[in-house]
Amino acid sequence: MLALTKATYAGQNDRWFSFDLGHGFELRLAVLEAGLARVVMRRHGAYRLDRGWSIAPNRSEPGFAGRLRDDLSHYQHVPCTAEAKGQQVVIRGGGLRAVVRLDPLGISWFREGEAEPFLSDRATQSYFHARHAGGFRHFTARDKAERHFGVGDKSGPLDHTGRRFLMDACDPCGFDAETSDPLYKVIPFVIIEGAQGYHGLFYDNLARGALDLGAMIDNYHGLFRYYEAEDGDLDYYVLSGPSLADVATRFSWLTGGQALPPRWTLGFGMTSMALADATDADAKIAEFVDECERHDIPCRSFHFGSGYTMRAGKRYAFAWNLDKFPDPAASLAWLHKAGLHVVANLKPCLLDDHPRFAEAQGQGALVRLKGTGEPAMAQFWDGMGAHLDFTAPQGRQWWQQGIVTTLLNPGIDTVWNDNNEYEIHDEDAVCAGDGRPFSQDLARAGQALLMTKLAYEVTAAQMPGRRPFTITRGGAAGLGRYGQTWSGDNATAWKTLRFNLTQGLNMSLSGMYNIGHDVGGFHGPPPGPELLARFVEFCGLWPRFVMNSWNDDGTTTTPWLHESVLPQIKAVMALREKLLPTLYTLMWRAAAFDEPVVRPLFYDFPADRAARDVSDAFMLGADLLVAPVLEQGEVTRRIYLPQQEGGWYEVDGMRHHPGGAMAEIDAPLGRLPVLARAGALLAMAAPDGLDVLVVPGPAVAEGVIYLDDGSAAAWREGAGLEVNLKASHAHGQVRIEVAANGAHVPDQRGLRFILPKGATVEISNDSPLAASAGA
Repeated sequence: MLALTKATYAGQNDRWFSFDLGHGFELRLAVLEAGLARVVMRRHGAYRLDRGWSIAPNRSEPGFAGRLRDDLSHYQHVPCTAEAKGQQVVIRGGGLRAVVRLDPLGISWFREGEAEPFLSDRATQSYFHARHAGGFRHFTARDKAERHFGVGDKSGPLDHTGRRFLMDACDPCGFDAETSDPLYKVIPFVIIEGAQGYHGLFYDNLARGALDLGAMIDNYHGLFRYYEAEDGDLDYYVLSGPSLADVATRFSWLTGGQALPPRWTLGFGMTSMALADATDADAKIAEFVDECERHDIPCRSFHFGSGYTMRAGKRYAFAWNLDKFPDPAASLAWLHKAGLHVVANLKPCLLDDHPRFAEAQGQGALVRLKGTGEPAMAQFWDGMGAHLDFTAPQGRQWWQQGIVTTLLNPGIDTVWNDNNEYEIHDEDAVCAGDGRPFSQDLARAGQALLMTKLAYEVTAAQMPGRRPFTITRGGAAGLGRYGQTWSGDNATAWKTLRFNLTQGLNMSLSGMYNIGHDVGGFHGPPPGPELLARFVEFCGLWPRFVMNSWNDDGTTTTPWLHESVLPQIKAVMALREKLLPTLYTLMWRAAAFDEPVVRPLFYDFPADRAARDVSDAFMLGADLLVAPVLEQGEVTRRIYLPQQEGGWYEVDGMRHHPGGAMAEIDAPLGRLPVLARAGALLAMAAPDGLDVLVVPGPAVAEGVIYLDDGSAAAWREGAGLEVNLKASHAHGQVRIEVAANGAHVPDQRGLRFILPKGATVEISNDSPLAASAGA
């Protein structure tokens, strides 16, 4: 590779500051908004791929053709200046100062008013590019005390320091949540914690590559980290922080934000390979629904695995097996009558013997080979096949027609986009690119993103006035704006609990807020009674709560798999149902304000040094700390509770614990340790309305509850109702103020405030909800 070590300042063009690197290369820098900057490299004035699909600032949804790399719209313009000083150029704007060293080339980033940079290219040879191909590397200096988070769905401990991750995707069924790599998503975004707080670094490139966070050391260069790619464009964003919340929310904003899911998606859902794969699948699914009723399990959705399309061991998209499901519409109507929403698995690869393969090929719907125009064949689950090309209008039209006629019209509610990692390894594979073809190697994960976008838009068009919902396994940064994802096909093992937790926290810090894990473990032996119960507890308060399995012995993991722990499992499900109003409000906050729902303790307690070391618990919003049991045989849970005025209270029983200290919580099977921050106002479901648990606390506490009809598409235009609460504590009396804004007329009978023991109350109510006090 060619080391690009010398630069000449070429001046400012529009909002870009340009540097000539020689050999036909140009480096351009722009400050986009306060605390947000960007650096791109072009060769001979052009990009390898001049567009992308992840960037969508301020929810500016890109079209299927993508957003041009040179597009700087939807950012707030900030005034910038450049001053050349000998061998450096200092660029100022948006609270940032970028010092560009010309020889050897390197950029140091400062927050205005700070003497030390928060991010610097390494001092020696920071930029490399292949002389004749598209590969490149970018090196930044690393301090040994820095920590690293994010990077999408990567495995292992919460702090990624010392790891090297492949920026690639595959189908790692039964993956080891501690060590496996790569997994399903390509998100080269890292959050770095250093001496001056947090900052983020996002590489907007979807070609295969790697992100090294300290695995490699080289005596010639000092400590460093680097991103490399086999192809594509060096195009990186600097998010200056300085808080973790600043970086995480800004990244969500930069990549289009979060979809607000329909309320039903937060309920317990069920799927299993064994159910839909069975020869008598229709009867097996009906039996499952009957068992839910018999055991009083509150199941809200059933997710059809791909077995509904399976014949002779092969799966064919959009082709119901009518021997197993003689009347799909009738089967789906029965499930709806039973109170379940229905989701269908869909895979983007057509096997070579698919009954409609020739039709899709003839319409130009498939990824093709350069030169011959033949489909780019690749190994898939059941054989060789060709993938849909979602950059081809005719491919999208063919897929849309299949979704509508085969799934939505008979009664499917939405699509679960699965096995969409696009493992096409032929370098001659090309995408149509909406009339401007490009190599498939440049954007495999982009296909998964567009597949999910299409499902989202098609379902939205079929249900005007209601919020669409989709699920995807694969994808790239920006998938949160379409719906839900999960950690993938996890192994049924005890250590999965611990490392799915850290994996999920890093997913959340990477812009994926609507997430969860396969309850019970997906692949391996069926879980024993204790592991099943602990899995339900661990997964019980993540946004996605779906039980999914492909057990070695062919059995299906269900809540009643082990009758001995069914009461404990039902207790956790009852807790989730009780906290659904709080969880729904947190999902609204995620969509409205880009706040992660699940986050590490140090997100909310940045000044507490001890909280930095906690990676076996998580915050659910700002007010709830969840500490699931992660080890076999334990019946208590020791957990550090961050320093907090008034301490913490166990939600179950209101036992008090001081902050800034270790606590030991009783945790027999079925009791998930959940602690509320002192002063929290927690919305809880009640048979006759909503309860609000008033947790004892500081003098003044505030909270909000979001209500709507559960699916209103116009929620951003005020179709919901924001209920704002304020509680003032003094001398054993609580004064509660209730106010509301929004058009929604709630069907809840009212708010009942559950007060601290012995407290009296005065309520001032300016909302359409009745308000009262209760025990």
